[in-house]
Amino acid sequence: MTEHVASLIPLSGVDPEMVEQLLDRAFGPDRQSRTAYKVREGTEYLPALSFAVLDEDDLLVGTIQAWPVALTDPQGRPHPMLMIGPVAVLPERHGEGFGKALLAAQAAAMDPEAALPQVMIGDEPYYGRFGFTAAYTGGWTLPGPYDPARLLVRAANPAVLPRKGMLGPWKN
Repeated sequence: MTEHVASLIPLSGVDPEMVEQLLDRAFGPDRQSRTAYKVREGTEYLPALSFAVLDEDDLLVGTIQAWPVALTDPQGRPHPMLMIGPVAVLPERHGEGFGKALLAAQAAAMDPEAALPQVMIGDEPYYGRFGFTAAYTGGWTLPGPYDPARLLVRAANPAVLPRKGMLGPWKN
């Protein structure tokens, strides 16, 4: 008898409709009205940094995406960043390590020599163990309502982060 284990695959290898169904289950059908969608509006997720996890029965149980965003400082200069999320796991599969595996796969895929700061909207008690913090985002704003305690960033050198700015899509 062979043992089946969960597997990580590129998100681009999953039917987009299946991803949408998972996101609806994880965040509700009104999820697209959330501020995070406005931050990345008009951009496409980055395939090299976006993954899916399939369980032992090859069912889609989780996804993670990365998006090109920028923090525009008060002088109008964009500071490129990556927006992490949504990090989605089927509600009935929480606590099984899928979110941790997705975050680890994404971190491993990033080039440490060219690592952009990564931002997300999430719970610091959970994402703090992966290096995300709200300590540097107090002067940042988003294009819609949000809880400032949930705007998190992870950066190799936080000293380079602008103290103030508006987070939005990064379009070249």
